[in-house]
Amino acid sequence: MTPEQQNWASCRDLLVEAIEELGFPKELGEICAKNLGSPKAILRMTSYLRQAQPKTMEMVADEMLSICSEIEVWRRKKASEEANAKYNELLYYGLGEEE
Repeated sequence: MTPEQQNWASCRDLLVEAIEELGFPKELGEICAKNLGSPKAILRMTSYLRQAQPKTMEMVADEMLSICSEIEVWRRKKASEEANAKYNELLYYGLGEEE
C-alpha cells in the first residue's frame, strides 16, 4: 500500500468511526468517504460529525453533498483561472511570429 493509500484509508477509518459513534451504520461512512474522494474532504466531514453531532442520516448526507459541491466550485474556479491566464498570455504574446 502506498503512503497516499494509507493516508486515505486512515482518514476513511476515522470517518467510519465517527459515523458509528453517532449510531449510524458503517456503510454510511464508507459511502461518504467514497463520495468525498480526498483525505482532506474526509477529515473535514469527520470534524463536522464530531462537532455538530447530526441526529439523522439525512443531515449527514446533506453535509457530505455540501462539501462535494464546494469542492466542485473550487475546481471550476481553478480551471477558469488557468484558462484566463492562458488567454491573457495569448493576448500579450499573440499566436506566433508576425512578419
